[in-house]
Amino acid sequence: MAAQCCCRKAPGAEAAPARPPPEPPPALDVASASSAQLFRLRHLQLGLELRPGARELAGCLVLELCARRPAPRALVLDAHPALRLHSAAFRRAPAATPCAFAFPAPGPGPPPPPLPAFAEAPGSEPACRPLAFRSDPFTDYGSSLTVTLPPELPAHQPFQVVLRYTSTDAPAIWWLDPELTYGNAKPFVFTQGHSVCNRSFFPCFDTPAVKSTYSAVVKAPSGVQVLMSATRSTYVEEEGVYHFHMEHPVPAYLVALVAGDLKPADIGPRSRVWAEPCLLPTATSKLSGVVEQWLSAAERLYGPYMWGRYDIVFLPPSFPIVAMENPCLTFIISSILESDEFLVIDVIHEVAHSWFGNAVTNATWEEMWLSEGLATYAQRRITTETYGAAFTCLETAFRLDALHRQMRLLGEDSPVSKLQVKLEPGVNPSHLMNLFTYEKGYCFVYYLSQLCGDPKRFDDFLRAYVEKYKFTSVVAQDLLDSFLSFFPELKEQSVDCRAGLEFERWLNATGPPLAEPDLSQGSSLTRPVEALFQLWTAGPLDQAAASASAADISKWRTFQTALFLDRLLDGCPLPQEVVTSLSKCYSSLLDSMNAEIRIRWLQIVVRNDYYPDLHRVRRFLESQVSRMYTVPLYEDLCTGALKSFALEVFYQTQGRLHPNLRRTIQQILSQGLGPSTEPGDTPALLLGEEAPSGTLSLRDVNVSA
Repeated sequence: MAAQCCCRKAPGAEAAPARPPPEPPPALDVASASSAQLFRLRHLQLGLELRPGARELAGCLVLELCARRPAPRALVLDAHPALRLHSAAFRRAPAATPCAFAFPAPGPGPPPPPLPAFAEAPGSEPACRPLAFRSDPFTDYGSSLTVTLPPELPAHQPFQVVLRYTSTDAPAIWWLDPELTYGNAKPFVFTQGHSVCNRSFFPCFDTPAVKSTYSAVVKAPSGVQVLMSATRSTYVEEEGVYHFHMEHPVPAYLVALVAGDLKPADIGPRSRVWAEPCLLPTATSKLSGVVEQWLSAAERLYGPYMWGRYDIVFLPPSFPIVAMENPCLTFIISSILESDEFLVIDVIHEVAHSWFGNAVTNATWEEMWLSEGLATYAQRRITTETYGAAFTCLETAFRLDALHRQMRLLGEDSPVSKLQVKLEPGVNPSHLMNLFTYEKGYCFVYYLSQLCGDPKRFDDFLRAYVEKYKFTSVVAQDLLDSFLSFFPELKEQSVDCRAGLEFERWLNATGPPLAEPDLSQGSSLTRPVEALFQLWTAGPLDQAAASASAADISKWRTFQTALFLDRLLDGCPLPQEVVTSLSKCYSSLLDSMNAEIRIRWLQIVVRNDYYPDLHRVRRFLESQVSRMYTVPLYEDLCTGALKSFALEVFYQTQGRLHPNLRRTIQQILSQGLGPSTEPGDTPALLLGEEAPSGTLSLRDVNVSA
């Protein structure tokens, strides 16, 4: 398949595209060891063989590059100790990009058949020159790979570097034995690249500032379906390989792969769900028709959907976060299927990322709010269009409650509460994923929408912003300059417009948002929650119990019940007589609700050492193998008198847990606090800071990327 630059003409065009003007070098990224500023990445091509028996991926990577200035001495890529490079070679870029993929054999046993070559004419592959290479330490989440280049390499002339490697025990690649799937029949594997894990999947410029098109050929065991985040895919049955091509430039972290016993079902004219066969009917029934409504609403607001298809793949509960916005193919944890409202919000959030995050990307991890804050704003505009303002205000109130909880824990002077966070060398950018990124970022975007005085005009601005910057990476100044250009009347209001409009304070001040949205349109849903909470915490206990039957929470929305329970959790420990009365009123009812509700009630049980309901905690942990429904409970259990109970349950259930989750819980049990911050995990603590036990858990962090 031909390597093409990002500005290529549509297929079938006769004339070759004119060479684009030189692009500015990408922004510096302290989390990348690469020499990305010295090169332009035109295309990357992967040849992959999945070897689940050895938990190994064999790869051949072809990078098509141009040097930005003459005679660069070396190419430096982000890599990882889990990635073992076998060879490096140089060649002049041909008109097409052939590569015969021949992989080193795995450890013991006979080698698998070689992956077939691309369908190119015999003898078309240009001669390769071997290159020297070395690997050096960089941080605890990666290493640097230095490849020596031929001398006197001209500027702006395309060339290729071919790397052959194997990757084992990589943070980006999650191998699941059949027992960890729903069907228990076939092995399963998925990748998770955000933020800096894909350097263990393939050597790359692992920074959001660099984007390129990519293609891939993947060989997998017979009967295993392979999917990737690509605009085109085909399966060549006689060769037993899958071919993928992403025609739009994407950063390295959005190159994603999943393979397993997956079956498809159409849910709309441009969408389908993929899931294990036993889950497919449920996934189809919950999403059929509605995804197209969400896409259409987003298009009315922000312009055409540019990725072709929007498919969703449901992953086993071992998936370490809730959802990931991989272009064309959203990854989402199957555990969320039982919580309808959370499913709706999480998928709409990933839909919004198609415009904000995937098309227009933050150039550095220090400004992650440019993706997450804008996507959260767009998500709420989409939900307002499809479900009304009251539901949107309820969900917003629920999330802002969690933001204030995090604020009380960390303190108003915490550096991670800034929108523009200073990322220190060696700190994993994943540790910056917190509610400030989402909710303070959202509040700032909402503030901008209020400055212009009309949400519809602000929608028009965001549409123009996406059109201007699509398929590029931006910094905050790009957004703000575009905003003031679109609304010149705001620029004229102040001589020092940025100070007058408080942009600087929003971006660099610690603490809560400078302003929050008016949520009065949701009062019909939030007022009953507040009233019932006040009854249980401020009024006479007998009156609260009597009023409980009148306030029938079985008819509440999920976010109402979750908000009520979260506020009770904030007040823990509660008086024992209150917990006893709450249990009598609600325990059996809550036990029949979805996992998002049940885990909150069980955290109340644990934080108050309420032994009569401890059997429900045991039953829940015996049935759950997902990080988001196990780690918070184990954290709470290990802070008080229930640690021996936690040990007992863990030893009975650990065989059903993914090794990564097992290690995390072992760490909690051994230390009595703190979730893991190993690469690939969603951190519950920020920047490696340890919080007091039982005060901050995964439920306080929006773990949809």
